[in-house]
Amino acid sequence: MGRILAAALAVSSIAFVAGCSQTGGGADNGQENAQADAAEAQAEQGPHIDRLDPALDAIIPKDARLEKIGEGFGFAEGPLWVNGELRFSDLIRNKLFAIGPDGKTRLLLDKSGGLDSFPEGKFQGSNGAVVDKDGTVLMVQHGARRIVRLDDKLNIKPFIERFEGKRLNSPNDLVFAPDGSLWITDPPYGLDGQDKDPAKEVKFNAVYRYKDGKLTAVITDLPRPNGIGFSPDGKKLYISNSEPEMFVNVYDVNPDGTVANGKRFISYPGPNPIDVPDGLKVDSQGNVWTSGPGGIRIISPEGKVLGQLKTSDRAQANLAWGGPDWKTAYIMGAGNIYRLQISIPGEKPLYTK
Repeated sequence: MGRILAAALAVSSIAFVAGCSQTGGGADNGQENAQADAAEAQAEQGPHIDRLDPALDAIIPKDARLEKIGEGFGFAEGPLWVNGELRFSDLIRNKLFAIGPDGKTRLLLDKSGGLDSFPEGKFQGSNGAVVDKDGTVLMVQHGARRIVRLDDKLNIKPFIERFEGKRLNSPNDLVFAPDGSLWITDPPYGLDGQDKDPAKEVKFNAVYRYKDGKLTAVITDLPRPNGIGFSPDGKKLYISNSEPEMFVNVYDVNPDGTVANGKRFISYPGPNPIDVPDGLKVDSQGNVWTSGPGGIRIISPEGKVLGQLKTSDRAQANLAWGGPDWKTAYIMGAGNIYRLQISIPGEKPLYTK
């Protein structure tokens, strides 16, 4: 999930120049006008693919189109392909949905964030999810500040709630590494006051590793860790940071589960728009598909931006791989859901169902 913003915020997203690495300062009137013009132009053009490098043609067919398959959501997040269908959360409306093979959307779970209710516009529903080795689904609950386990009947059982006796902030996204460890990002977006909220118990916003029943804080120096993914061989870890600086970091992963040599994989210039760096996924060739200002970028393992997926939504929050051959990308466009057929498989999760 991206930066907490009021639903009535009128500033439009800017289509940042893909691959730009510099950072910027505050917006003046010219910058605000440029944002509005870029957003209007993008809306008029409709969902489309910006091809910035010929190498993208081997990843996304030239005739591929972003196809809208669902609409009318508050803030779609947490996509997961399971049992031959797409599951996703509405982070604002506190619900878990699925789109089946028939193309119809159905409600799976109400109050999926773990709270009976919360103020309108707050991001306290459910979010990221993964299939575990036993076939159950692990899902994060922003409002309840925990990770839970869902069985086939969608019964909920708490799984991880605390670090060293202290309540987690608001777990956001999670992924299994090739070695079977579970990695989790834990920014404070589910807390009304975020870092200043009196209910915040952990002093940092961590990236955690869970292995053999032990939760370890591996990265503690990122202000807003959000999206998370591994290279296919598990040797590289990618983490997106939403604010105040917008970037994706890449780390070397050591055999003992620690990380080293963290560095910028991509940076975005300010000022912060609505669609900050959020969820990310890695495909089977190691390309990183990461949400960010102006849409989702496809970036080679060497850090070259190959293309960008753009929709008319105010933010593109996340994506997931799916389909029988894992060659379908499902894009969470905040209020809408899109589907894109690709030429290579996405990175197949460690556990599937």
